[in-house]
Amino acid sequence: MELNRLTDAGLLLAEDEGKTKVYRANHSHPFFSEIKGMVSKFLGLDELMEKIVKRMGNVEKAIIVGDYAQGVDSGTIDLILVGQDLDLEYLDFIVNKTFEKINRKVRVQVLEILPSDTAGILVYGK
Repeated sequence: MELNRLTDAGLLLAEDEGKTKVYRANHSHPFFSEIKGMVSKFLGLDELMEKIVKRMGNVEKAIIVGDYAQGVDSGTIDLILVGQDLDLEYLDFIVNKTFEKINRKVRVQVLEILPSDTAGILVYGK
């Protein structure tokens, strides 16, 4: 599995949260900044996250889940946003614009509290 290889290489950190294994980028890896930039630009998520954080309100975390979190390009990016009082109308606008730019559907789930069994890649927050 690719996640195991990335963990073995030190690019990802893995930890168990209940019955779920959660992978996170290893921020202390020497190539972290460069790899994060390449992946974000490739997916168009750097611009999406920047716009979301600036205009959405109190975004605490953004996590890629589903196929993309497992390294599979299915054409749909599943994203969980954790926060309160977020501007959902603006979110719909940004999601549609992102589709136009990167030719991938973006599905966003907004939660106030992140379930402990959520597995994915943290792209914003701590």
